[in-house]
Amino acid sequence: QVQLVESGGGLVQAGGSLRLSCAASGRTFSRCTMGWFRQAPGKEREFVVGISWSGGRTYYADSVKGRFTISRDNAKSTVTLQMNSLKPEDTAVYYCASGPSGLYIPPEDSDPEKYVYWGQGTQVTVSS
Repeated sequence: QVQLVESGGGLVQAGGSLRLSCAASGRTFSRCTMGWFRQAPGKEREFVVGISWSGGRTYYADSVKGRFTISRDNAKSTVTLQMNSLKPEDTAVYYCASGPSGLYIPPEDSDPEKYVYWGQGTQVTVSS
């Protein structure tokens, strides 16, 4: 069982930055593909970015490429999403997600069904 706890959301003006963190419990974090998804009101959950076990491979949705950066620290069991140049359309609840331990999910796999553990979500609001 893996528990994920996100933090770092908030309200920011367009063009600003926020840093989201996800703290994971469990001893097998280093063997879990991690990802961030987001869901805006009235819309389906959307893939944002995925990162491989070691952090050596990442894949970003086109909508955030060049503005968001994901990283992980396996020693601390944390994943971080640095979000720069935020736009009003980035407004959503952001969720940290983990794939099953030991099953490699390519970072470019955007299917939320592949991720089995989810955090409670953190609200990001970008004002224009």
